[in-house]
Amino acid sequence: MTATQERSVPKPVFTDAEAGAKVFPDSLARQYNYFTPQKRKQTHYEDVTVEVQPDPRHYLAQGWLYGFSDGRGGYPLEWTALKAWGSDRPEPQRFAGSGGKGYEWPAHGWHEFRDPNEEWELSLYRYNSNVVRQLNQNIEAAKRSGAFAQWNRNWVAFVAQHVGAWMHVDHGLGLYLFANANRRAPTNMHNNAISVNSMHRIRAAQDLALYNLTLSEEIEDFDGSAHLATWNEDPAWQGVRTVAEQLTAIDDWCEAIFAANVIFEPLVGELFRSALVQQAAPGNGDFVTPTVVGAEEYDFAERDLRYTKAMFDLLVADKEFARHNKDLLQGWAQAWVPRCIEAARTLQPLWSQPDTRPPRFEDGLDRVKNRFSALLAGFDLDIPKELEQ
Repeated sequence: MTATQERSVPKPVFTDAEAGAKVFPDSLARQYNYFTPQKRKQTHYEDVTVEVQPDPRHYLAQGWLYGFSDGRGGYPLEWTALKAWGSDRPEPQRFAGSGGKGYEWPAHGWHEFRDPNEEWELSLYRYNSNVVRQLNQNIEAAKRSGAFAQWNRNWVAFVAQHVGAWMHVDHGLGLYLFANANRRAPTNMHNNAISVNSMHRIRAAQDLALYNLTLSEEIEDFDGSAHLATWNEDPAWQGVRTVAEQLTAIDDWCEAIFAANVIFEPLVGELFRSALVQQAAPGNGDFVTPTVVGAEEYDFAERDLRYTKAMFDLLVADKEFARHNKDLLQGWAQAWVPRCIEAARTLQPLWSQPDTRPPRFEDGLDRVKNRFSALLAGFDLDIPKELEQ
């Protein structure tokens, strides 16, 4: 028999240098401890959110892994004029032999923010799927029972023109304001909360678009394209359209969130959804549309506004820049309140269009003004005189 010649190739030699071979006190830990939790024990939300986004101020020894064409790297804190403590400290110098030592955690006050909704990927999917499932069930039940045949004829036109027009607001703010602000925020805690806000608006626009298609199939002579002419040409909508487009052009990501969630939504969004559509619909035989716009109202009032208040509460109470931040927020309020009040008043003709009319426009406007005033007072800001218009 011919002996098989053993080939001369290097043989793998295993040592204890491989990743994971070392045993240390936290080898078996299933939670992270490189940050300080908000409460006594860190939550799952914190484990999957805090410090996911890189920050060279305290642990990226090589500096930013990528940059923009103008030389800025990663997530510049200068993308908003607001500041959190530590923002003005220089980034640690990174060079060969420096050791890469940065500041202790947290490197600056932006890292202190926690979303009270504790939103992350799984919670987003669960919440939105539940909302869509419930809406679909409501609409299917209405189709089977012939509920759409009970609508007043003027209300059919109102939903086609004006409820449909609101999808343009949702689409524009969701895609061009909140999605943009999500990329520009400096920590993953902010990114998660703002991106969920973006998805709420985009989902709401989709809800209205699909609802529009359903009504086109279920109601004879329902004009599914009427919202386009309304948005583009109806004088009653041009104030809202102007402000919505101006909001999407804001460069400062904090100003965008403040103007949209603290000013525009309470003064215009809630006025349209709660004081008009949900009040007028039942009297005109419609018990379905309030569930569609009501889902968006809940998104804002119970979730999006909640994280917004937590975010700005930290900034107006910042141990280093509280005065600076309050002055900026006051200036933003002075700039955006008059525009939103004018947009709200431009919508007033809509209150007279349904056969069964909602409560008076002025009463609805007074209610949203009161809510808005309470929001500003919570941030220790003065009420702009334009609110009395």
